[in-house]
Amino acid sequence: MGHPSPTMPLAPATLPFLGVFTESGYTIPPMTHALPRILLLAALAIVVVACGGDAVTTASATDPAADEPASTAAASDQTADEPADEPAAEDPAADPAPVTDAMTSSFTAEVWADNWFALYVNGALVGEDSVPITTERSFNAETITFEAAYPLTVAVEAKDYRETDSGLEYIGQPNQQMGDGGVILQITDNTTGEVVAVTSADWQTMVIHQAPLNPGCERDPDPDATCESAIQDAPDGWTAVDFDDSAWAAATVWSEADVSPKDGYDQIAWDASAQLVWGTDLEIDNTVLLRTTVMAPAAP
Repeated sequence: MGHPSPTMPLAPATLPFLGVFTESGYTIPPMTHALPRILLLAALAIVVVACGGDAVTTASATDPAADEPASTAAASDQTADEPADEPAAEDPAADPAPVTDAMTSSFTAEVWADNWFALYVNGALVGEDSVPITTERSFNAETITFEAAYPLTVAVEAKDYRETDSGLEYIGQPNQQMGDGGVILQITDNTTGEVVAVTSADWQTMVIHQAPLNPGCERDPDPDATCESAIQDAPDGWTAVDFDDSAWAAATVWSEADVSPKDGYDQIAWDASAQLVWGTDLEIDNTVLLRTTVMAPAAP
């Protein structure tokens, strides 16, 4: 609102409670007349402030979500509209139970070999001949205790002693000759005392060292130059449970008269079904791999 022009006559005006505008200016009524008005005006102001405060307080109490963070209000709405999410059910197949001692058994393997062997069960080496294959004459039996779970995948590497890859022994001596091999094994379940595995024609066999392929070189003064051989590495993973030995040949069973077992053989009470086995030739076959699978005995 602008100031009135000094040439314009000023109409009398009254400001309620406080004073009067006139041509000569603003006249304040005597205090005796204005004081009640001032007190009334102050009282009205207090009422207005009080009412406004109550309104704000009432609004906040009525709508608590107005002062809450958005995330809290959203959580309240979710709780009111639907039940809380339940944890997903566990899938027992996702984390199979670990193998425990209750699932394994204790076994004893008894082995005699001419000249050396290593025994594997379910892919793990559980024992071998204590006399090195570099020993020329070693005919000894071994007893090995191990733990495993059925079914048992039993694998044996058996070696006849040979001085060189010619396949001969006693080279350069009057008794230079071809050697001969043989192995026999039985496994007993120590829990039941039952013999659960024996070597037999049911085992699969692969020969990986053969020499001499021409036996006529047996007496040659330099057999390494004249004796022929067939040598290959053992297949990768051949001791493993899932190895496919279906293409291997069946083990050949040999009699005690053929092998002439000695030095420890008679110290073992062999099961009647245990047999001496080897490749198809006792003299030419120098390293033989053997495998079999032993299922758990049927419950009585």
